[in-house]
Amino acid sequence: MTPVSIFNDVIGPVMRGPSSSHCAAALRIGRLARDLMNGVMDEVLVEFDRGGSLPTTHESQGSDMGLFGGLLGWEADDERLPESAKALAEAGIKLRIETVDVGDPHPNTYRLTLKNAHETHTLIAISTGGGMIEVIEIDGVPLRMDGGYHETLIWCDADTPVCTLGLSEADKSVCITHNLGDQQLIQVKSDRFVESVGSSVKRLSPVLPVPSRKDLKVPFSSCAEMLQHDGDRKTPLWQIAIEYERARGNFTEAEVIAKMTEIVRILRKSIASGIAGTSYEDRVLHHQSGRFAEMMQTGRLLDGGALNRIILYVTAIMEVKSSMGVIVAAPTAGACAALPGAVIAMAEEMGKDETEMAKAMLAAGLIGVFIATRWSFAAEVGGCQAEGGSAACMGAAALVTLAGGTRDQAIAAASMALQSMLGLICDPIANRVEAPCLGKNVMAAANALSCANMALAGYDPLIPLDEVIDAAKAVSERMPREHRCTSLGGLAITPTSLEIEKRLAALKTGCGSCACH
Repeated sequence: MTPVSIFNDVIGPVMRGPSSSHCAAALRIGRLARDLMNGVMDEVLVEFDRGGSLPTTHESQGSDMGLFGGLLGWEADDERLPESAKALAEAGIKLRIETVDVGDPHPNTYRLTLKNAHETHTLIAISTGGGMIEVIEIDGVPLRMDGGYHETLIWCDADTPVCTLGLSEADKSVCITHNLGDQQLIQVKSDRFVESVGSSVKRLSPVLPVPSRKDLKVPFSSCAEMLQHDGDRKTPLWQIAIEYERARGNFTEAEVIAKMTEIVRILRKSIASGIAGTSYEDRVLHHQSGRFAEMMQTGRLLDGGALNRIILYVTAIMEVKSSMGVIVAAPTAGACAALPGAVIAMAEEMGKDETEMAKAMLAAGLIGVFIATRWSFAAEVGGCQAEGGSAACMGAAALVTLAGGTRDQAIAAASMALQSMLGLICDPIANRVEAPCLGKNVMAAANALSCANMALAGYDPLIPLDEVIDAAKAVSERMPREHRCTSLGGLAITPTSLEIEKRLAALKTGCGSCACH
């Protein structure tokens, strides 16, 4: 497994769309599929397993929008994404989406068959949560590709010596040979494309912001290993996060802080645009954060202190997401508001600057590394405990960091916050990632604040963080499929939810577009 990166797997991607595990991940899969075809496609068949999450969610939660954008070579924050279906048709690419019975073990599995006048290729990939992906098969050959490397694929006869393919000694050291009977597929994972002889060569570019490299090593991958590594130094969590990401991404300390500060600035712009007002036809909830801001400013709300500002900022970010504005999946799009809303609101209440916000977000990112390494952020895998629970867990550590708390207090807060959200299901109303997602983001942020204060006061979390993450994973393995982001359980199947979904479908049909404004 390629080590987790804070900027790949936890805080990111910068994107548009309702769901990172649907839209951003699908876009990355589409980008790799485009490279496999050298950018030339006449026909694309997309197949979803009937037992997975995608047959019921691929349209409303952004899989189609993202996949089409990826096939067109677009970025995850491209403003044209809502019109990607139309653009794909205008490019002359014939598309079919079918539901099949193949028993895919992962609920977010994409099966693509791509054709042009000269060649046909197949690709199977999964979305693992938070925009992260894994290609697990190309042309029937099992392999692994996470979008972090420059991937060179070379097809040749089985008896062709590798030394005749024009590869350097360094290239040969990162070769993986897949035997295909009378042929072989040579996969070269590197930090650059290799120059190889022969015509049966494909080059798939990285799709992650932090690329991978040979002999990549990180100082630790679990909370227990981190505590052992840091020992009695009790280094603040944000500094340990910088040490980790420097090793993972080959960055300087200044580069790590600068990258997170830029993310903070994007998030602050999202908050401002959300409060100013957003609109989008295909959404469940209208603009509400502006009214909340007005009542807060005029003293007509109950006195919640900093919590009221947190609620405002969480709501604003969620409204931007629902209007196809630019947000940051932190750790996912469905749970994109709890962590940054809590951190930025509390930092402003405390008079902290963007550098302090970035340090808090880095502390949160390190907690997210432990979650992503051991488990998943995908609601399709673990319900909303994987999204909102993780956001609360990360947010609690971030808030302790803002308050100047210790390393161990931040970890204690994270443990208590995740403990409080085990078993939370994912049941989006009308098949849109808006409600009860808004309430769950607010709950996650409030939980983060509560647990941060409890940890600062010395409350005992009892259960170590790694064990809490493992417990959440065990709960997810016993959670019914209907409660894991399939829109087949909970509030998603109430009469009112079904009626709202029906009304939104009628609006789309009436305007002749799946993404009208």
